[in-house]
Amino acid sequence: MPPPIFRVNDTRESFVMQEGSLRSVSALAAAGLIPEGQAAGLHAVAARYAVAITPNMVRIIDTGKPDDPIARQFVPTAAELITTPDERADPIGDDAHSPVKGIVHRYPDRVLLKALHACPVYCRFCFRREQVGPGGEMLSDDEIRAAIAYISDHPAIWEVILTGGDPLMLSPRRLGALLDALEAIPHVATLRIHSRVPIVEPARIGPALLAVLTRRKPLWIAVHSNHPRELTEAAKAACRSLTRAGATLLGQTVLLRGVNDDPAILEALFRAMVAERIKPYYLHHPDLAPGTAGFRLSIAEGREIMRVLRGRLSGLAQPTYVLDIPGGAGKVPIGPDMIEPGGVRDSAGRLHPYEQD
Repeated sequence: MPPPIFRVNDTRESFVMQEGSLRSVSALAAAGLIPEGQAAGLHAVAARYAVAITPNMVRIIDTGKPDDPIARQFVPTAAELITTPDERADPIGDDAHSPVKGIVHRYPDRVLLKALHACPVYCRFCFRREQVGPGGEMLSDDEIRAAIAYISDHPAIWEVILTGGDPLMLSPRRLGALLDALEAIPHVATLRIHSRVPIVEPARIGPALLAVLTRRKPLWIAVHSNHPRELTEAAKAACRSLTRAGATLLGQTVLLRGVNDDPAILEALFRAMVAERIKPYYLHHPDLAPGTAGFRLSIAEGREIMRVLRGRLSGLAQPTYVLDIPGGAGKVPIGPDMIEPGGVRDSAGRLHPYEQD
């Protein structure tokens, strides 16, 4: 049995929300982030889906622009209460692949470990929006033990991906103990953390956290950023600290209408990532989460954006455009198909003859 991760009933060091974060409709209205007269209609949204915006994100919102792409990601709207027929509470089928609480085992060689459901910010397009937020924030000590035991008992598991919620919301002590337990499993060769913290709350990336992120086995941190303005000087410094601590950084981005559905914006974002040693990894087509229809583009629109980017960006800055198949069948690449009957089409749209078997 793995060693204890947390002391029973000791929650004092679990995680702490950043002081000054806006976590209610009233706080958003007081900060000028909700137009006058609209706050009353948003309390029902906040009651269903968690609200939080860190001071770091508040500072870069242009309150003079009603369509500001940063505000659009975090400020609730009444449209979130409209669920379309194709939307579902568990859009990528986590529940169907959860053999024990906190584990999602969709692929043979890797598992997700969802240690907590708290985030520093709550994105209005989140595919786990029915799960994250206040209440049920962390797995219990026994649940963590059961999750680690499951990983230990399945030698095909090569990679463990800490997600949630945001794993970097855990205190350094708790996160370090969890990583130690995972690293001690012989067949787990590599660890990965998915996080928005370096971007939205970079001050959390301090010496204590960096110390526990220095690992014997490879550690990859997938940094979630959707717009170049999010890469503030503080965020860049946090990412550089993670790199110096030995982590390899990947970039995760969600393609969002009204935020980054423009090749020029994504080009700027991916170039900025590479400049900070973040390899753009996935560009996610938005999932069918309830109340998120306003963020979704068609796949055809996404493919056209990727076709344009193919002609503008080095391969170092090219993410894979992916769709998580609804229901849990997994993630598949959906980028533009350049092979057509009669030839190959280049990034400018020209068809070139090419003999095919």
